[in-house]
Amino acid sequence: MEPAQIILEPMITEKAVSAKAQNRYVFKVHADSTKIDIKRAVEKLFRVSVADVNTVKNHGKPRMIGWKTGRTPSFKKAYVTLKKGQKIEELEV
Repeated sequence: MEPAQIILEPMITEKAVSAKAQNRYVFKVHADSTKIDIKRAVEKLFRVSVADVNTVKNHGKPRMIGWKTGRTPSFKKAYVTLKKGQKIEELEV
């Protein structure tokens, strides 16, 4: 897979923004990607050195709209820790 297909989008949540203080960024990633794929994709797309990658699978929750039941989409997210002194300029607010 291409790096642009692995990293789908950065996640901008309160928890993700507070994690930037510890040099950690959160991305929504392709469900079939591995930690090694994610590390290579971040290094290639943003030209930074990655120290560690942790992944979490979020399963969809059941929801009801009227009488119909469904599920929210499942997705995978990656917590990417960069080496000291590195930061992703494109994601700084």
